Amino acid sequence: MRVVIHGASGRMGRVLCRMLEEGYEGMSLAAQVSPSCAEGGAPNCYSSLANFTGEADCVVDFSIHSATKTLLDYCVSRRLPVVIATTGHTAEEMDMIRAAAEEIPVFFSANMSVGVALVADLARRAAAMFPAADIEIIEKHHNRKLDVPSGTALLLADSIRKARTDAEYVIGRHENGRRKAGEIGIHAVRLGNEVGTHEIIIATGNETVTIKHEAEDRSLFAGGALTAAAFLQGKAPGYYTMQDILAK
Repeated sequence: MRVVIHGASGRMGRVLCRMLEEGYEGMSLAAQVSPSCAEGGAPNCYSSLANFTGEADCVVDFSIHSATKTLLDYCVSRRLPVVIATTGHTAEEMDMIRAAAEEIPVFFSANMSVGVALVADLARRAAAMFPAADIEIIEKHHNRKLDVPSGTALLLADSIRKARTDAEYVIGRHENGRRKAGEIGIHAVRLGNEVGTHEIIIATGNETVTIKHEAEDRSLFAGGALTAAAFLQGKAPGYYTMQDILAK
């Protein structure tokens, strides 16, 4: 399988390119795309998607959310499946993703870890089991991360809200005032080179359930993105997530 990496110069992009160059799961690097790529320099290096017209089987995106339209226009025009692992999308950009999924296979996840998908499901079930419990989410990432809260924290909160449809997100509680019933508190910590830790605390007053996921190496997310790329091969147009992989 030939994979295009969009956002190749970023932290995750570099990991993905290295894995593909080493022949991960029999896959190969069709092209690495980034505005900082000097064309004619490194092999298969392109400054924009439009400049790559070679053979490919999937695009994996770890760029920035503002590139969504360019990414989707390219993939739709070439009928290429796409894995979107970027976070921070606006409502308009999410509409673009949903529209593209009517024409090509689109895999979208704020976190490419199968473990996080499992944690999200466990959190939903726990919230349903303890309908009156207080729920707080604490997420930790490196000090260069732009979006707050993390896409993964929102993914977890959205999963919990399937069991609590009237829940209100409170991002970074501050100032005075008691906690309201039904809140889902989300707190962001930024420090050092933290890869990613997400903790969900569910407290009834009599007992506390804690569900925690710790990412120890970025190759975890890269491997998950490539697993998603392989999953899309032969799929009909549609919107796919980690839950579809778990349901296989």
